[in-house]
This record gives sequence, structure tokens and C-alpha cells, in this order.
Amino acid sequence: MSQVNCENDFIMGAADVVCRVTTRGTCPFAEETKKTEAHCNFSFPIRLPSSSFSCYCSNDQFSQQTDSDDEEDGENVVEYVADTNGCWNSSLPDRWDVLGLGQAMVDFSGMVDDEFLERLGIEKGTRKLINHEERGRVLRAMDGCSYKAAAGGSLSNSLVALARLGGQPIGGPPLNVAMAGSVGSDPLGGFYRTKLRRANVNFLSEAVKDGTTGTVIVLTTPDAQRTMLAYQGTSSRIDYDPSLASIISKTNILVVEGYLFELPDTIKTITKACELARRSGVIVAVTASDVSCIERHYDNFWEIIENYADIVFTNSDEARALCHFSSEESPITSTRYLSHFIPLVSVTDGPRGSHIGVKGEVVCIPPYTPCVPVDTCGAGDAYASGILYGILRGLSDVKGMGTLAARVASVVVGQQGTRLRVQDALRLAESFSLQTGGTSVLTDVNSDQISNSL
Repeated sequence: MSQVNCENDFIMGAADVVCRVTTRGTCPFAEETKKTEAHCNFSFPIRLPSSSFSCYCSNDQFSQQTDSDDEEDGENVVEYVADTNGCWNSSLPDRWDVLGLGQAMVDFSGMVDDEFLERLGIEKGTRKLINHEERGRVLRAMDGCSYKAAAGGSLSNSLVALARLGGQPIGGPPLNVAMAGSVGSDPLGGFYRTKLRRANVNFLSEAVKDGTTGTVIVLTTPDAQRTMLAYQGTSSRIDYDPSLASIISKTNILVVEGYLFELPDTIKTITKACELARRSGVIVAVTASDVSCIERHYDNFWEIIENYADIVFTNSDEARALCHFSSEESPITSTRYLSHFIPLVSVTDGPRGSHIGVKGEVVCIPPYTPCVPVDTCGAGDAYASGILYGILRGLSDVKGMGTLAARVASVVVGQQGTRLRVQDALRLAESFSLQTGGTSVLTDVNSDQISNSL
């Protein structure tokens, strides 16, 4: 078989991926589409047309109020009953564009006063793990307070945004997005599964019989300080089994949530999942998730990054933590360093914009519309969804991909809540001018920019 050398083939040691480019699948960094084998890090197994799918979950009730970001649901719910058999049915698609592997946690968010925290003996502004009894005590104390429940988590934010961006056949067929993780057979598990399904994200893992679903209780005081109490429940373990292996082998991009490194029993699952992804020609993306998580599991992060990761999503602090750099180092320096080990690394830097590193070069992306943010929570998750959307839609210009991601993030920053809304996603998808042709990369050695000319 003849071979094509991509001009931007970004091969970095263990991150080398031999990908197949056929007449039905385009490598966004190849100069042309050929029925041949190309050495390039980014290419996608053939995506079949989207199929309709559904998931049964009875008694659509739970909590006092659903997540306001899911306003299209149009109902307030009191209790959900989980389907212990999971989401499997004959109408699921044959391939998944993106599969997220991460923690499935239900978020409870409420406004409380200082007296509430003092009464329960909770230190304001802390983040800590709690047990089942402590969770019950806090939730009982919140009875009568105004709070919301949501299928939360950084990874689910990205997956929902991606599913909404790709929900219509704009620039290609609708995207098939899924998540694997661990939920219990309790009402919270049914709530989590159903909320994702309504956002066109299929939760594919079966519920753990008699298991409890993890929760994060977010208590916000009038001074805007947030206190976070996490109960891991069954989410503290994700097993590698034949069902998960089958899903991964039929996926185009596997996204591993960095928070999973906090779970000792799940690290083997991460490694096995990434090994299978590599053998199956699946692109592996990793989210850095949190500075403290990186510091506690530095070696495990680098084991996956060096051997399997094609894409890594970080913010500037997380990038410095991965590099063991001091806070004085610029995010550009961190991005450039990481790009020698990772084919594509994105580093967000708040109101200062973002950076994408490729093979020792850095593309600097300004914030799309500098403005006073309403809520910065979820901005990085939205940015990651924009990068993934650009790749899946064949966007060939690195700077264009970053600009696309910045636009998605700017919409989320300008609203209350972490989820990209359906109408905003549709508007963004319609406005994207995707360049699917070849590109050459020209580097200005006196700057940190890469200019792309077609």
C-alpha cells in the first residue's frame, strides 16, 4: 500500500498514530483525501449515518427543579427511577463519534447563608469528600431551600455541548455522542441517564445493581464563595469489561476525564481503554481536570499522555502543573513544552484567550469577544467541545479550530450556567465556516503564531 506523508503529521515518539484515510474519511491535517494509508495523528474511522435511539426511564420525576441549562426539557421533576438494564437497544448507532469515559455525578446546587454552614459544621469554601450518611444529613438540611439538580460534571458539559453543536446535519451528518461511567440503580442514576439522553448523549454503561450514584453538593453563600461536598458512590469505580471494550472499538474519539485518576481502582481501566483505543485507531483525548488532581497523580497522568494521548485539554494552571513549571512561567511556554510530547494540546487562559500547541509551535487564540463574564464555570468544557467539533467536521486550520472553540466558550461565559443551550448551539453551528480542504503551516520564528495558508 502506498503511503502519504502529511506535512503536519505531528508524530511525537510514543504518540505516533498510523491512521487510515479513505475516500469516505478525511484527515483534517492531510493535504488531500486518498484511499491509502497516511502517517498522521488525526483521522477518523468511517462515521455511519446517525440512527434514532431512545432510552426507557420510568416516572420522570426527581428533585425540586431541573438544571436551568436543560430548559428544553420543559418540566419540573420529583423522582426518577433508574432502568437497571442501561440504555441498550437495537436502534443505537453502529459507531460513536465521541465516547466520554468519566465520573457520573449528580450536582445539587443551592444558595445558603453562613449560619447554615455553621449549623452543620462545614467550613466555608472547602472541597471535601463526604460519606453516604453525611450526604443525607446535608440534603435533609437543604429541604425547603431553593436548589437545583443537574447531571453534572466537566466531561458531561463537554459532551452535551458537542451533541448540541452536532445535533443537526450542518457540515456533516448529526454526531453520535455517548458516555460511559458508573451510576447506581437508585433514582439519581435514572435522573442522570435521562437528563443526558434528552441532550442527545447516550449513557451506555449499565446501572450497578443496588448501587448509589455519586453526587456533588455545591453550597453558595451570599459572598459568592462555593463549598463543595462530593459523595462518590458507585462512581468511585469504573470496570473495564467486554461491554466497554466493544464501545471503544466502535468509537472515533475517546475522551478520558482527568478526575478518573483520583480513583485508584479505575486507573487500570484507563490504561486498558487507551491501549484498546490505540490498537483500534481511535483518537485519545485527555482532560487535565484539576491542578491538585495532577499533583497527586502526576506519574499516572504522564504515563497516559506519553503513551496514548493525541489531544490534551488544560487551562494555564494545569499546563504548568503538568510541566512542573512555576506560576511565573507563561502559558505559551507551557503549551510549547507540552506540544513536544502531545500531538495537539490546548491551553485556555481565561480572559486572555487560549493557546494551541503543535509540534513545538504555538497558535495564540484571542478571546472571541472580550466581555464581562456572567459565569466562568464551564468555559473550558465548552472550549473542548469546540475543538472536538472542529476535528469531527474536518476543520483543517488550527487557528480556525481554536477560534471556533473560543466562540463556543464565549457563549457559555456570557450566560448563567455551564451548559451550552440548544438555540445557541444551532446558531453557532450554522455560522461556522468550516474549511475542509488541505492546509500548509507557515511559522513565524520571531513570534508564537502559526499562520495557515490554503
